[in-house]
Amino acid sequence: MFATIAAVLFGLALLLELLGESIAGLITTTSLALAGLIFLALHVAGYGTGWGRRRTRR
Repeated sequence: MFATIAAVLFGLALLLELLGESIAGLITTTSLALAGLIFLALHVAGYGTGWGRRRTRR
């Protein structure tokens, strides 16, 4: 899930960079890229992958 969010943020950052725009002057391509890196790091760390600790019955 986090990898998908990161891909969307990177795509939006690329689109804004190509158009030379920013969203309301607050969200720039750099802030979107950094947010994408955060979500990518969370994905690589194992959060949001569905591979959590499983409880076993004994």
